Amino acid sequence: MHEIVFHGKGGYDYETVYNMPIWLRNFTFQKMQEHYEKEKAEIDKVNKKSSTLKSPKVKKPTYSTKARK
Repeated sequence: MHEIVFHGKGGYDYETVYNMPIWLRNFTFQKMQEHYEKEKAEIDKVNKKSSTLKSPKVKKPTYSTKARK
């Protein structure tokens, strides 16, 4: 029950979940679990894609920045 109330993002309060028939509670939990698994997979896909980007190579300057003595 806690998972439905917590991950429901305000859509369910404790009393509503407590009074739900068990079959509906199980169905709701499964749907929420599927939703968050899909969301996590999409986030992982985006993070993997962004981690494969390489930074551009910067050439060393051809001039000296130190003052002569």
